[in-house]
Amino acid sequence: MPERRHRADAVRNREAVLDAAEALFARSGSAEVSMNAVAAAAGVGKGTVFRAFTDRTGLLQALAERRSARLLEAVTGGPAPLGPSAPPRERVPALLDALARLKLDNRSLYLAIEETGSASPYQNDSYTRGHAILADALAELVDPGQADFLAHALLAAVRADLITHLTTVDGLTGDEIRARLAAYVERVLPA
Repeated sequence: MPERRHRADAVRNREAVLDAAEALFARSGSAEVSMNAVAAAAGVGKGTVFRAFTDRTGLLQALAERRSARLLEAVTGGPAPLGPSAPPRERVPALLDALARLKLDNRSLYLAIEETGSASPYQNDSYTRGHAILADALAELVDPGQADFLAHALLAAVRADLITHLTTVDGLTGDEIRARLAAYVERVLPA
């Protein structure tokens, strides 16, 4: 099926909405920003925002995809340690560390995505894609029947709600979280 072409003004409006949402979320946090506020800041009608993103969850997902685009490029076609040519024993810890850094740097966005009630966070495209990449790498290290579960278990360690708890309640820094994650992954993976 050929890729659908978007009108130039629709593409421009979509980018304006994403830029406005980025700016508003940076100022207020994603939980405090309404779709009306995003539309007003972008200089478009509320209908334009809903046509482009369907709902708040769609807007949050689009922002997450935008913020993780470079990481996805590195994971799907880049060099080691993130790229597909890296040995799995090197790639798995690198993938989890990169995800931890992404969640630490974009905590409020990913927390808002995890808290949306419209769908399971385990069924969105970015989670599914990350899980598949991690499970494929793990299948080279563990029994393939266990790789799927282990990928879910390891991804749970980089959920934004856990990272938020570790920073705000336990008082850990991002570097401490990443170091503890690395030690955990080292213990879980077979030699």
